[in-house]
Amino acid sequence: MDKNSRDNKFIRKPIYPGGNAAYKNFITSNLKYPKSALDNRIEGKVRLRYAINYKGEVTDVKVQSSLGHGCDEEAIRIIKLLKFEVPKGPRKMKVLFHKTVTINFKLPKQKTVSKKIVMKKPKITSVSSISYTVVKSKVSEKNQQTYNYTITYGNS
Repeated sequence: MDKNSRDNKFIRKPIYPGGNAAYKNFITSNLKYPKSALDNRIEGKVRLRYAINYKGEVTDVKVQSSLGHGCDEEAIRIIKLLKFEVPKGPRKMKVLFHKTVTINFKLPKQKTVSKKIVMKKPKITSVSSISYTVVKSKVSEKNQQTYNYTITYGNS
């Protein structure tokens, strides 16, 4: 048998649909920061080792380096959601694959809260009556007639 005629990839590795970019995007989009870690302001990395069976399902997830405060459990939950495609090999062997992944837990950036100045609207009271009086004044020095106005308003 010639070396060139043999299949170079006797055992084919599982592939995440969409490649590495989709794999990373899935992890970041589904990752929920644990409340305990958020309250204690915990950041760091959780390293996991997991197995992928011949169907592409994730089994046997183990934490290699722990962070605590619920981060380990969240990382395990995310990894168990993954589903891989396993290409069929020439002999259709049922092989168990092992992978290691590091999931970063980084605190979300706090939004700057801008204080809004809210001006209260002045209270407008209803006016039930308005009265005014016009009084003619004397003729001024420039021979112009002047008027005095008195305006009163209120609830009468």
